[in-house]
Amino acid sequence: MEFTSVNKLFEKSFKENWDRDALSNYQGVTLKYSEVAERIEYLHIAFEQCGLKKGDKVALCSRNQAHWGVCFLAATTYGAVPVPILHEFKPDSIHHLVNHSESKVFFVDDVVWEGLSESEMPGLEVIVQMNNLNFIYSKGEEAVKVRENLTKTFNEKFPDGFKPEHLNYYEDSPEELALINYTSGTSGFSKGVMIPYRAIWTNICFASEVAEPQMTCESEVVAMLPSAHMYGLMFEFIFEMTIGAHVHFLTRTPSPKVIMKAFAEIHPDIIIAVPLIIEKVYKSKVKPEVDRRKLFMHIPILDQIILKKIRNSLIEAFGGRFEEVILGGAAFNPEVEQFMRKIHFPFTVGYGMTECAPIITYAKWWKTRKGSCGIPVPGCEIRIDSRDPQREPGEVQVKGSNVFLGYYKNKDATKASFTNDGWFKTGDMGVMDSDGFLYLKGRSKCMILGPSGQNIYPEELEAVINNVTYVIDSLVVEDKIGLTALIFPDYHQAELDGLSPSELEARLNESLPEINKVLPSYAQIRTIEFMPEDFERTPKKSIKRYLYQRKS
Repeated sequence: MEFTSVNKLFEKSFKENWDRDALSNYQGVTLKYSEVAERIEYLHIAFEQCGLKKGDKVALCSRNQAHWGVCFLAATTYGAVPVPILHEFKPDSIHHLVNHSESKVFFVDDVVWEGLSESEMPGLEVIVQMNNLNFIYSKGEEAVKVRENLTKTFNEKFPDGFKPEHLNYYEDSPEELALINYTSGTSGFSKGVMIPYRAIWTNICFASEVAEPQMTCESEVVAMLPSAHMYGLMFEFIFEMTIGAHVHFLTRTPSPKVIMKAFAEIHPDIIIAVPLIIEKVYKSKVKPEVDRRKLFMHIPILDQIILKKIRNSLIEAFGGRFEEVILGGAAFNPEVEQFMRKIHFPFTVGYGMTECAPIITYAKWWKTRKGSCGIPVPGCEIRIDSRDPQREPGEVQVKGSNVFLGYYKNKDATKASFTNDGWFKTGDMGVMDSDGFLYLKGRSKCMILGPSGQNIYPEELEAVINNVTYVIDSLVVEDKIGLTALIFPDYHQAELDGLSPSELEARLNESLPEINKVLPSYAQIRTIEFMPEDFERTPKKSIKRYLYQRKS
């Protein structure tokens, strides 16, 4: 398909769905498309009068909420570059990302703002409280006047009211920078992924033609993944806004209890989730039911009746109206996957990365294969860097219109991420069968998926732990209780200082609260285990991580 401006897709959708519901805070306010468009116009007037230029960066940091969507759309339809930042990052990380991105405007919610300071972000011209769109700070007095006179200016510009024909959004081009999405918040690790409009457009086309062609302006969606991450941003928000669907932001921590209550009330048409959510539902709702009826599960016919009943109750629990559950972001627990397939539950596992905005592979739930994450999506090619791609795992490499432009202000990282012949190196290992189905075999990048879809990079956590006295080295792994830190302590130095091994271990255990103070809430270390000797290492002296991975 020929490229169409993403912002013009928004414009068309807003005009056609003017009186429909657009964005809701779950159990809170609902904004119609006309109201979203009007608030966008207010912000466009403010941007223009404050001197914001096309291509300037606009940072957003907040929990999921309707006004997050308004502010994001205001930035992109103006021609600015949105920079979504995860609200769970520590204040120092947020300061760093706002500065690194060279953002001129910063939308932030009141809770996040409590820990921040404008003096730490000297490049900002204006800081706006996202909840009510009031200015928190402005570098010059002119911006204050702009805000005070905004309603008057708006009314003078539209004396007969704001109407669909007044919409005229910025027309973007394929290679133009659409947004910057940071893979992390820590200064030593953060990489700003530069997503072009062609990558956004490719993912919209994939959603509308391949994954969700049944979705219409009458569809309902529950947004429970972080909007600051590409997976939730693309498939729970951007795509929906281009077709006139109604997005319900959870606005709170997506626990299974909250999610299931929202599903029961909203009856979503599609469910976008991470495997952990399904796994939690399986463990809390399904497994106890199966265990209770174990004796009957071995009786032919009766077992099928029981399985069908479990399937129906599970579908009902997820709202009863969805076509399929699309999982992504991490590997699916094999036991749960096997059971879900056994009862013919409509789910599929896709594969993507921020750098591909995000989708790489997918297949409909009735077409996919056990253990696979689907086939390459339209506009995307995959190759396996292996002598025998069907049997011998190799790095998954990607080329296509969904691939990013590079890392912001980081030429070295950009160069290292591409092969000499222009393929993006995902860092993930896999094989591909003769029909093009991809099977991931492990991640050479060690990212762990947090409870609500956040990216956790163990190296960042280990950098904090390794700063603790008497820690020689550490390794963070994911297991059944969460994140565990394996620590190799300096027993020799402790002995010289008069500490016995048990006293040393007690002292390091006591340091855990201090370690966690520095880490985001979703990346807390639950427990420490001590290594009696050093980790096994490669010739380059890095730890052989794969030897220490556990089943979560």
